[in-house]
Amino acid sequence: MDIYSRKIIAWEVHDTESGELAKQLLERALLREGCWHQPPVLHSDNGAPMTSYTLKARLTELGMLMSYSRPRVSNDNPYSEALFRTVKYCPAWPTKGFASLGAVREWMLAFERAYNEQHLHSGIQYVTPADRHRGVDQERLERRNAGTPERGIPTCEAATSATLVGPHSKLGSHRPGLA
Repeated sequence: MDIYSRKIIAWEVHDTESGELAKQLLERALLREGCWHQPPVLHSDNGAPMTSYTLKARLTELGMLMSYSRPRVSNDNPYSEALFRTVKYCPAWPTKGFASLGAVREWMLAFERAYNEQHLHSGIQYVTPADRHRGVDQERLERRNAGTPERGIPTCEAATSATLVGPHSKLGSHRPGLA
């Protein structure tokens, strides 16, 4: 997650955690964001993959720094902790779990799209993380302050529900009781 924009930059779901998987995710994120030669600071938690020698060695090779909000405590990264809470309390979160690893990945892909592109985030003046990341948030805020209505941007609840559990959603089929 980009702390400034709150945009989910990259994620993966695996059946195990490892420093090697964390390293690969980091590399893909840098390529996707086009910042391989000017890597940002990695704001991390203290989980085993993030403190592994494999990831730390790769960060050193890239000249990339690591930071922590509150080192040596279990809830050391409030940004990632807040995102985890948002995911777990999403109305579309399956109460009985997921049927497969593929189902989790499919659900997270839809969640990422809704969160980044439709969710009006309270921590960034109710603009979407994607708009803030692209730098068009100020334009939206100026229009809003001028009284110009913004069309096509649903509320967070409507965006999440329509995207994740709408009548045509593939994800809805993973929730018990839904066809």
